[in-house]
Amino acid sequence: KKARLTPMTFSLLHSTDFADRYEKNIYPLLRAGYIVLADRYIYTALARDTVRGCDQSWVRNMYSYARKPDLVFYFRIPVEIAVTRIISGRPKLKHYEAGMDLGLSKDEYESYKIFQGRIVDEYESMVSDENFIVIDGTLDIEKQQNTVRRNVLRTLKLKNQIRGNIARSSQLETNTDE
Repeated sequence: KKARLTPMTFSLLHSTDFADRYEKNIYPLLRAGYIVLADRYIYTALARDTVRGCDQSWVRNMYSYARKPDLVFYFRIPVEIAVTRIISGRPKLKHYEAGMDLGLSKDEYESYKIFQGRIVDEYESMVSDENFIVIDGTLDIEKQQNTVRRNVLRTLKLKNQIRGNIARSSQLETNTDE
């Protein structure tokens, strides 16, 4: 198959799709005070589009309107395990999903492994700067879930304390104005 989309066009399509979902589904809920759980969010685009050759600052700029998450969980697993999990659930990989447009290999499964390895490298480069909470994705699901729950509860308690302090502070200001 011949590549039909340039990396920049591919990135713009995904960015437009995300913007639509953000505007219709994510942002209204955040404004209303809801907790929003999102699989991947903007980090997939940052990793995938950078690996495809797009300038990382250009990609970041496209998603700069999106609110930074309070928590980001990164489930770290070896590429071989990730690839096996994906391939076992799909009869055939898609052209772009396999990174075939990048010319990494003529074999789609080999291309997919190489492509995913590079994406993992990009995620790894974001761990510190983006404050990812790294979870060993090879652990039992119960252990992974406990780590997620512990971090979510800690964040919710902190947010509630901040809200409580703001509420008390504005209550004090109101009382001193009288």
